[in-house]
Amino acid sequence: MRLIQVKKGRNGRQVVATDGDKSWVVPGHATVYDLALAAIARDTTIETMVDKAGKGAKANPQKLLDAGRIVAPVEHPDPAHLIVTGTGLTHLGSAATRDAMHAKVAEAKEETLTDSMRMFRMGLEGGKPKRGRAGVQPEWFYKGDGSFVAAPGEPLVSPAFAEDAGEEPEVAGIYIIGKDGSPFRIGFALLNEFSDHVVERQNYLWLAHSKLRPCSFGPELLLGDLPEDIKGASRIRRGKKVIFDQPFLTGETNMSHTIANLEDHHFKYPWFRRPGDVHVHSFGTATLSFAAGVKTKSGDVFEIEAAEFGLPLTNPLKTARKEKVTVKAL
Repeated sequence: MRLIQVKKGRNGRQVVATDGDKSWVVPGHATVYDLALAAIARDTTIETMVDKAGKGAKANPQKLLDAGRIVAPVEHPDPAHLIVTGTGLTHLGSAATRDAMHAKVAEAKEETLTDSMRMFRMGLEGGKPKRGRAGVQPEWFYKGDGSFVAAPGEPLVSPAFAEDAGEEPEVAGIYIIGKDGSPFRIGFALLNEFSDHVVERQNYLWLAHSKLRPCSFGPELLLGDLPEDIKGASRIRRGKKVIFDQPFLTGETNMSHTIANLEDHHFKYPWFRRPGDVHVHSFGTATLSFAAGVKTKSGDVFEIEAAEFGLPLTNPLKTARKEKVTVKAL
């Protein structure tokens, strides 16, 4: 089952569920946030809550998307309490290069490896621990809060000072923290982890700067477990021309870490278990147009899709005007 959130009136929301080829409005629950809290209170699943709610009016997700009515699949009433984070160096790469990558990393001497390759090898060796054991922690970064999130179809705005404006096709886990501080996974969604790869490549210590950019996730929220082997596509359209089109692989089959290990290391921090907060945590990628030599520009449209997630995630690129910021003494 998948869920979307749709604009209703000026500021309202409604939830639409899709199961197979049927889509309908979920009565009695205005938002996915409310639906998740209700499921926690009743000690049940969101899918069970949707089933018990019955079926409202029929819906057509594609028409809703075309009309610009779909927003992010999960929002928080206070955007400051939606936290966007992510992990890197978690994916093995394409099927064609995976074996070569393993051999190169395994045979290299420790002193010849970059910090990034050391971390990647740590993931290969300890990112998939046996159940009940602690695995190696991944690379981790902060992207922003709910104000950094662009709805599906809305522009991803690159700051004027940016040196690159590149997509990263990923899957994100969507979580909510219960009243007792326990994290609950709501589901999974496609996410464009928009970044500045030129800044990142100049010095890996600038990774934090490169990630402070908007992102977009959705349009649909996949309930239940994440499929182990996901084959999607990442494209960039410039007018009527497709200037980039490559597959991206995700799911644990294509990762050096388990989802559980990434979750364990994120939520081990008590500050990330604040009751009521929403977390959007992206799991990394191995496909970048930047690596293929593509230089994006305003007006380009990013498109990320995978069959398991229904509708594609599309966002045009826009560049912000220059700002002059002056710090004033009080």
